[in-house]
Amino acid sequence: MPLSVAVAGASGYAGGELLRLLAAHPDLELTTVTAHSNAGQLLGDVQPHLRSLAGLRLAETTPETLAGADVVFLALPHGQSGAVTAQLPDDVVVVDCGADHRLADPAAWQRFYGGDFFGAWDYGLPELLIDGGSGKQRRNLAGSTRIAAPGCNASAVTLALAPALAAGAVASQDLVAVLAVGTSGAGKSVKPHLLASEIAGSAAPYGVGGTHRHIPEIQQNLVAAGATGPTLSFTPVLVPMSRGILATATASLAPGVSARDVRDAYESAYGGEPFVQLLPDGAFPRSGDTTGANTALIGIAVDEAANRLVAICAIDNLVKGTAGAAIQSLNIALGLEETTALPVNGVAP
Repeated sequence: MPLSVAVAGASGYAGGELLRLLAAHPDLELTTVTAHSNAGQLLGDVQPHLRSLAGLRLAETTPETLAGADVVFLALPHGQSGAVTAQLPDDVVVVDCGADHRLADPAAWQRFYGGDFFGAWDYGLPELLIDGGSGKQRRNLAGSTRIAAPGCNASAVTLALAPALAAGAVASQDLVAVLAVGTSGAGKSVKPHLLASEIAGSAAPYGVGGTHRHIPEIQQNLVAAGATGPTLSFTPVLVPMSRGILATATASLAPGVSARDVRDAYESAYGGEPFVQLLPDGAFPRSGDTTGANTALIGIAVDEAANRLVAICAIDNLVKGTAGAAIQSLNIALGLEETTALPVNGVAP
């Protein structure tokens, strides 16, 4: 018998992507959808592309409404999940797609987010190398009832750099990441800088100078992979595409490390992974290659002149970056096949 599922924040981009993927999940039945300003409306009026779910009506987001489900997904702005999750029963499996339960360090939360600190849950990036590279995060997700889905930018940069750091192939300091990011990462609320006339034909950096909220999450992940005191220069750039991330990360090579050593590290880390795929020598991903899929595609090179690793990772920010990672982690937690309902083939053109 399928488990019942509730999705809070179902009217947003992340919530809509959760619904799209959950609609094809054979072991889960979507029974409750909630929203804030759109409460009372039919889902089909708010998410018209979700035809099979169009007749569901959005309810108010309250703990009481959500508590009746076996599984609850929260796709709410940061600072809004914690108050809800604190009132959900312990026997409900909860997956938070927001930031409220990602960080283990209260000081980092206060610096980058502020407000109440709700504590860290099991981190929902199964392929994350942990214990200095000797294990992977999926082992901590088995049987979990509280899961924090990762940030989309954090996933891309983490997956790009973690194998090299775990292998000691690069230095932990002077890590640099520049990302091209689609506009859906900023949410569905109307914002002047996201209007078509503002973003079309233009690229705009944001969160510059060490201020982006995903920085401490990336550093936390890289420490788990084996980095020591990692320093990261992180610059996302908003580009005129609706979804997708292309992260270019570089790091200084450790003495005596060859290009073959680097590739061996990535092949060892990701060989056999269903969703994280290392491309052949000389091949690099495009963001569009992952549109609609739960894949992370990675290309690597060694810049001999600069003595730096260059790792390029492409993901769909709404799938592998958010909803797909959430469902993948839930599958593991419930003991289901990890790949259930998650596509590896993208959509093109």
